[in-house]
Formats: sequence, structure tokens, C-alpha cells
Amino acid sequence: MIPYGRQDIRQEDIDAVVSVLQSDFLTQGPQVPLFEKAVADKVGAKHGIAVNSATSALHIACLALGLRKGDWLWTSPITFVASANCALYCGAKVDFVDIDPRTYNLCPNALEKKLIQAKKQGRLPKIVVPVHLCGQSCDMQSIYKLSQQYGFKIIEDASHAIGGKYQNEYIGNCRYSNISIFSFHPVKIITTAEGGMALTNDDELAQTMDLLRSHGITRNADLMTKPSEGLWYYQQIALGFNYRMTELQAALGLSQIERLDSFVEKRHVIAEHYNEILTNLPITIPWQHPDSYSSFHLYVIRLQLNKITVTHKQIFERMRTAGIGVNLHYIPVHTQPYYQQMGFSQGDLPQAEQYYQEAISLPMYPSLTIEQQHIVYKTLEDNCVG
Repeated sequence: MIPYGRQDIRQEDIDAVVSVLQSDFLTQGPQVPLFEKAVADKVGAKHGIAVNSATSALHIACLALGLRKGDWLWTSPITFVASANCALYCGAKVDFVDIDPRTYNLCPNALEKKLIQAKKQGRLPKIVVPVHLCGQSCDMQSIYKLSQQYGFKIIEDASHAIGGKYQNEYIGNCRYSNISIFSFHPVKIITTAEGGMALTNDDELAQTMDLLRSHGITRNADLMTKPSEGLWYYQQIALGFNYRMTELQAALGLSQIERLDSFVEKRHVIAEHYNEILTNLPITIPWQHPDSYSSFHLYVIRLQLNKITVTHKQIFERMRTAGIGVNLHYIPVHTQPYYQQMGFSQGDLPQAEQYYQEAISLPMYPSLTIEQQHIVYKTLEDNCVG
């Protein structure tokens, strides 16, 4: 089986984790802050707050921005459900903005139209979550301009995008957002096994998220309501969660980030080769915006079904049967049963729904070989053309 994605673990990664296992700290020690600093410094952000998943990072980001019952969060329907669920965790409401048919990211034009209507109805969003699908940045400058006009905050869901760039700067620097989120799941660009990080340039947001990831507890005398009672003393000053990253995860991340640029460069080589060998097939290859340098977490093709005699489902199943671990990113969130109970239905977001009918994620990871790519191509050709 050729999987759609896989981690790249080398001996130096193993050695880094073993070193922590042999140290005095397995949970909270020196590796976590070192990893936070390494990521923040790499992308040009002031603060990094490491947590146990990108889902946790999204949750505390929403809380730090004051999202609560009665508020609205808007995001893309083509994303993992966590991009929307984070609002529900806060008691807020969710709505979706349709995607751009070329980038598959949240469409700024659709966002503007929806904002104009929402302002008339008195239901503007408190937060918008653009999702950098496949590692390609959304049009953040346009979205930021709209935020200045309509007063919403921005959380970039950059779970796919560490190592990618927008306007020649690393994604995650928060130039056009309040908070950016990375994921370090095994199939992402770098991994900590499980883990995520929230990045921000705002001191107060960083302090709040730091509290929320660890039960709302502080040992900082400046934040306490009364003088410390001794070296053992701490105070819970907020209702937080156990969202902390371990030393083992951080050590793995520190080792992996040294190869971040190399990982992304290899993904670009693979993407370019796919672009070359797939040109004669009845498919649409990924379009790249000139302002974006994608991390290419995913390589998504769209089937030109009007030129193919078999169905999307049949091609997907035949690829899997042939040992090609294709996937589909993602089922539009608004079509999930849980969200349909809220009133969403088929037809609400036509671009997202059309994308879902045609999209297939081909294998994409740094160790994917040219020979394996040609197996993917031949299997796809046999099923699309043969």
C-alpha cells in the first residue's frame, strides 16, 4: 500500500526522544519552551503556545478572543470538523463561507457578500477562521481588510501549512491575523506524534492561552490575587484545561523542525512531477496562487467527470483496491449529520459541494519515490481512461 501521507522519522528524532526519556522531565521541562521558541522564531511570530493538538489550540484561541454564547464564528466548509467545532465548545454558533473554486480556500468575495448581508441582519461574526487547505495560504490580505471594516477577529487554521509562505513570508507570522494554529499530527509537515501550537504577536492573548492550556493555573506572582504563601503556592485564576504538550513530543518537534524547509522542498519536487505526468488525464491539478508558496501537505486533484465514464466513487475504490491509499479532504462540514441538525442542508454551499464530488487526495510525503508516483499515475490512467 502506498499511503496518502506518512511521517518521516530518522535516527536523530529517535535519539532526541530517548534523551528525554533518560532525563528528569517527561512532561513539563525545558523542551516545550525550546520548541515554542523554535517554531515562533522560524515563522516570525512573537509567541508560541504548544498544546496537545491543533484542536486544543483552536479551542483556547477562541476562548482567548472572548468567543462565547451568542457569538458567531465563520469558517470554510472544506476542512476537518475541528475548525468549526471549536466554536461550539465555547457555546457559540457556526456558519460557513463557500470556497474559491481554484484554491479551495475560503473565498474573500463570498465572505464580503455574506458580511454585507450579516450586517443588515445584526449577526456579524466575532471570529473568522480561514483554513489554509493543503498548505496553500488563503488570501489573507483581503480577509484582513474585511476584518478592519467589519470588526471580526481572525484565527488562521494553518494546520496544513507550516513551512509554507504567503507574500514571501512564512505562514504563521500573524501579520494578517490575531492567532495562527499549526498541527503536528503524523501526516503533517513535521510531527510531534500528536500536538499543535497557537502563535500570536499579542502578549495578552499569549498569556491567556498559556493559562487555559494548563487548568487556568499560574505561579506568576504578578497574576495572583494575593501574595504567595510559599514556594509550593499556585492559584487557579481561570477555568482551563489539561491541553499541555509533553517533553517527549516537544523533543521530537525540535528535531523535526530542523528539516522543515527540506521537507517542503521535497514536497514541491513531488508536486511538480505530478503536474508533469498527470497533464494528459481528465483531471484538474492543484492551482497555486502567485502570492502563495504552499507547504503541499496534500496534493488534491479534481476529476473531470464529464470526460470520464466511471464515477468518482468507483475510481476511489479502484485506487484503494490497487494499493494506492488515496483519501478525500474533506467532506463538507455543513453536510455532516450533526450540523444538518442545526439547519444546514445540501445546496447551501455549492462550490464546496461540487469540490467534494470531484476531489481525491493523491499520496504526498517526502519519501514518496518517482517510481511510486508513476504507479499512482498508471493506476489513475487505467481507471480514468482505460
